[in-house]
Amino acid sequence: MATRPRTPTERSELDSPVEQVLVLMRSEWRTGTSGRYLDRIRKAIEELESQAPAQQTVEVIRSINGELNTYRASTVLGRQEQLKRTAERLKAVAPVLRPDEPPFGPIGTNPASLRTPKRVVRPSSTVVRRPDEPVTVLGGVGAAVAKRLSQLRIETIEDLLRHTPRHHIDFSRPQAIGQVGRMFGDESVTLAGWITELKTIPGKQRNRVEARITDGTGWARITWFNPFVAKQLAVGDEIVVHGPLDELRGGLSLTGPEWERRDSAVLARSRLIPVYALTQGIGQKQLRRLTRQAIDETRQTLTDPVPLSVLTDLDLVELKTAIDQRHYPVDRDHLADAMRRLAFDDLFFLQLGLIQRKRATEVLRGNSLAEGEGAIPEFLDRLPFQLTMAQQRAISDVSLDLGGSRVMQRLVQGDVGSGKTVVAAASALQATRAGFQTAVMAPTEILAGQLRATLGRLYESLGERAPTVALLTGSTKKRDRTILLDRLVNGEIDILVGTHAVIQDGVIFDRLGLTIVDEQHRFGVRQRGELPSKGAVGPAHVLTMSATPIPRSLNLVLLGDIDVSVIDEMPPGREPVITRRYFGEERSPAYELLRDEVKRGRQAFVICPLVEDSELSEMRSAVAESERLQRDVYPEFKVGLLHGRMSGAEKDRIMTSFKAGEFEILVATSVIEVGIDVPNATVMMVEAADRFGLAQLHQFRGRVGRGGGASYCLLLADDTSPMGEERLQMMEATTDGFVLAEADLRMRGPGDFLGTRQSGLPDLSMLRTGFDSRTLEQARRSAMQILDQDPDLSAPEHLALRNRVRKFWSSAVSDLAGA
Repeated sequence: MATRPRTPTERSELDSPVEQVLVLMRSEWRTGTSGRYLDRIRKAIEELESQAPAQQTVEVIRSINGELNTYRASTVLGRQEQLKRTAERLKAVAPVLRPDEPPFGPIGTNPASLRTPKRVVRPSSTVVRRPDEPVTVLGGVGAAVAKRLSQLRIETIEDLLRHTPRHHIDFSRPQAIGQVGRMFGDESVTLAGWITELKTIPGKQRNRVEARITDGTGWARITWFNPFVAKQLAVGDEIVVHGPLDELRGGLSLTGPEWERRDSAVLARSRLIPVYALTQGIGQKQLRRLTRQAIDETRQTLTDPVPLSVLTDLDLVELKTAIDQRHYPVDRDHLADAMRRLAFDDLFFLQLGLIQRKRATEVLRGNSLAEGEGAIPEFLDRLPFQLTMAQQRAISDVSLDLGGSRVMQRLVQGDVGSGKTVVAAASALQATRAGFQTAVMAPTEILAGQLRATLGRLYESLGERAPTVALLTGSTKKRDRTILLDRLVNGEIDILVGTHAVIQDGVIFDRLGLTIVDEQHRFGVRQRGELPSKGAVGPAHVLTMSATPIPRSLNLVLLGDIDVSVIDEMPPGREPVITRRYFGEERSPAYELLRDEVKRGRQAFVICPLVEDSELSEMRSAVAESERLQRDVYPEFKVGLLHGRMSGAEKDRIMTSFKAGEFEILVATSVIEVGIDVPNATVMMVEAADRFGLAQLHQFRGRVGRGGGASYCLLLADDTSPMGEERLQMMEATTDGFVLAEADLRMRGPGDFLGTRQSGLPDLSMLRTGFDSRTLEQARRSAMQILDQDPDLSAPEHLALRNRVRKFWSSAVSDLAGA
């Protein structure tokens, strides 16, 4: 069959010699104007001379090429300007090089493919739903979809309303296709047009769908690697697409862009389209349809619990408006108002609960442990090291609290290695000397065993007068557990160290006076309750410890009901961890540094990033990285693997093996506990470090440098944003966790601190955006004013508020009680 000859327009679009040069220049731009394509660009420009019909044009082309003589000697910005200027001059002479064809028009122009279909406007829903109904009442949500949604913590319509977007795509100002500046940059564009072609193309792995859209000024090719799109669209549909441009000679091309119909219910109300966190089997369009339906169908039943007087005083929008505009805002100003209102709600409900809890604790009578205060000076004098002033202040704070009649609720906060365990040891000793027992809880069996061993060493100097310390974990054998529990209830054990096994049924103390919780952010709400004690004693004092520095400006948010002692000094003699950044191809020196350390008999951690919001995805990332390192980088060493989908016993086994030196390198994901003390580990390598917040990077860094001598934190990043670069610079500049925490709050907002389930606190996801110190102050002031008038929120006008606060705080209990 004869091939149809292409029209002059088609030849100019696909085969223009100028366009071939432009393709090379785009590639040069993407490499960061490195000069990699310069010789090919200049050679291609020289070839244009042979096609020039006149000497005048030849001279113009030569002068264009001559301008590139200084390219390599120029700065990055200078090179970018040269490329732009060269491109404009080439486009100006392009029509002369093809005089038999139409002038060189906008890339993608194809007016012959236009057609104008009819727009369809879909009616809005009139169904009424309650927020507490299950998501299965919504259209298209059967058992399979509901199960997938549960992975996103979405089980009710209210959960869906609170599943707020990560960001929004602005579909309000699509660019004319023929006028898109296709030359440089990888920024995303928004285009709108009618589908003139639609086809499915078979592939080896999966089929792809290709479409061509046009808007009268030009055309663009759209590619999706999702065969289902072909069932959703048809020729003649008008759509809007958003995404980065690809290379396509003679035309615009987008691969896998976000898209919506121009007549969709989503675009009918908002041009800022939400982009949500997803899970496997749930797509953006599906979530948009469900959130839109949930908003529409709960409009009549959604009750605003915040009193109207508070909304009026603080100029806050009503709840219905806030939820609608948080998902589908009219513009950026409406979105900001919605985020402020929802952030206020979380802060307001949080402060109401914290203030009520603090007032209840203040009147709660506890056990005075003043009798044991005298044991502390001797204990501290016998220690083989000198305490910092910050440690001494913390011990004094705790001792004073324990000597009072009010139940202590205190947090000791300090960096990894700042000496919090000494504070715990002094506190437990005071309880022992006062005739009471102490429960010490750690989040993992390894950390519990490590903590018990540390306490034992600290008490060695006391000889026979040292407290009796025992260990209880899930791995404790049944016979040993029975003997241990008998000794505990008979008062023969002074300090019981353990995991969650300590709060299980059957664990009864004789006279429990103090509960210490290590790594408090990893524990459930029962850490602030009372463990069973047979003695006629009051509630135990509670001391919590955290190695996660929290900005001082956030202490009031998270810790409004407890007192805080900060250890902001490091013990003398501990060398700071050396932190270095490596970008792109610079990773080879980082690999060599790690190799040198291992050859010296040391060990190393390698942390893999969370590629998507999926533990399974993160596991695959870690598995692939461990295999790559073992095969291609460190075949001479043994590489281990640790990820979040392993069982607790398997994690403990691997960490114990690593500590014992059975393998040199441990590849781990970011979501699992890597806090075991491995003094021999001197290297912490973090892949894609720019994806992590400062607080998390600082926690990773704290896992090395515990054995004396130099240790290293190697931050690897292929392509980083200005904000990511600033975070990595901060990591290099300081090792002060509190300085980094304040910087993290300034740069990223409170997401790192409030985005996870903190100790006994509700879900604070709304505070990831819209939080500021002014909103916090307003929320706390409003909460105190209401509770001063109505302490238990029993007034008729506060019933809705009381119910909402109870539900808000019950999320913490239900989420953490089984922890």
